Amino acid sequence: MGSGTGVPDLPSAPLIPVLRPLLPSADRLLPYLRRIDETRLYSNYGPLSRELEGRLADALALPAGGLVCAGSGTAALIGAILATAGRASPERPLAIIPAFTFAATAAAVEQCGYSPYLADVDAESWMLAADRLIDHPERRRVGLVVPVAPFGRPVPQAPWRRFTATTGTPVVIDGAASFAGLAERPEALLGGIPVAISFHATKAFATGEGGAVATEDVALATRVAQALNFGISGVRDSRMASTNGKMSEYHAAVGLAELDGWTEKLAAFRAVAERYREASAAAGLAERFYGAPDIGPNYALFRCRDATEAGRIVERLRRGGVDFRLWYGTGLHCQTYYADLQRDRLDVSDNLAPRLLGMPMAPDLGRATIARVVGVLANSNA
Repeated sequence: MGSGTGVPDLPSAPLIPVLRPLLPSADRLLPYLRRIDETRLYSNYGPLSRELEGRLADALALPAGGLVCAGSGTAALIGAILATAGRASPERPLAIIPAFTFAATAAAVEQCGYSPYLADVDAESWMLAADRLIDHPERRRVGLVVPVAPFGRPVPQAPWRRFTATTGTPVVIDGAASFAGLAERPEALLGGIPVAISFHATKAFATGEGGAVATEDVALATRVAQALNFGISGVRDSRMASTNGKMSEYHAAVGLAELDGWTEKLAAFRAVAERYREASAAAGLAERFYGAPDIGPNYALFRCRDATEAGRIVERLRRGGVDFRLWYGTGLHCQTYYADLQRDRLDVSDNLAPRLLGMPMAPDLGRATIARVVGVLANSNA
C-alpha cells in the first residue's frame, strides 16, 4: 500500500542483495602479489598463469596442457570457437545457440563471424538436445553449435560427440558457471569437445574477471592459447584467426588464492543451498527450489508456476526488500539487439525463462536471511 505521499513504500528491513561475491582476502593474495613483484612479469602466459593452468587441469583430471586460462569467460569461448571451428564461412554462416542463455553466448559467436541462430531447449535439462538438431532444416548452413550449461548445470559430452560424428559440425560448449560440476564428474563432462568456463566474480570459483578452456585434446588447447594471443605461438607470426584474450598475472594470483580455499568455499555454498532446501521444505516449496549440486553453487532458483505467478512474486520480493534476477532475462530473442535473429519455435524457452527467479545467494548467507527470503516466497504462494 502507498503512504499517500506519492512515494512508494520502502521495505523496513535492509535490502537482501541477489548476489554477494566473496573472493580471496588481501592477506591470502599477498604471497602471490609478491611473486609478481619479484618476476616483473604481468601477462602473456606468465608463471602464475601457467601454475594456475596446471592446478586447474589437475582439479579437472585433465592431462598436462589441457587447460588454458583466458581474460574472461567470453574470451575463453571466442578462443575455443576459433581453435575448433575457425571463423564463419559464407557457406556456413550460422551458429546454433539456445535462446535460453545469457547474451555473452551470442556475443562470442558474433565476434567469430557467425550469425546466431536461436534454438529451443529441452524442458527438463534446460539445454539444447543434440539428437533434435541432427536433421535441423538449416543444418547445411550451420558451421557451429554452442550448447550452454544452464545455471552451471554441466553439458554431457557423449551426445555432442555423436552429433559431430554424424553431422561433421563443430561443437564448443559454453560451460559458464559449471566449474564445480565439471570437477565432480570430469570423466563424463570433459573430453575432446572444448568447454569454455567463466571465472567472473559472480561465479562460485572466481578470479574477479577471467575464464578458461578445458579439453582432453592438448593439441586443441595449444591452438586455443594461440587464438588468445593474436594467433602467435613460438615465432612472432600471426598464423590464425585470433583475439587478445590472455589472463593477466594479477587475475591468476586471485585464481591461485581462490584454489587454496576452494574446498571450504564450495562447502559453504553447498551448506547455504541445503539451508534453502530445508526452509523451502518447511514452507511446502521443496519441489520449486533449485540449488547445488543440481546447478552451479552460485545460484539459488525458485520456479514459479507461470508468468502470472512470477509477476506477483516479483512484486512481493520488491516490497519485501529481497533482490532477485531473471538471470537470462526472458530469452535472447527478447533482448533488443537480438530480437531479429533467425530462430526456431521457442515454446519451452518462452515458458521457462520468465518463471525461474534467481534468489539471493552468497557463501556466507545466514539462516535468518534465508528464512526471510523463503518467507516472502511462501506468502506470495498463499
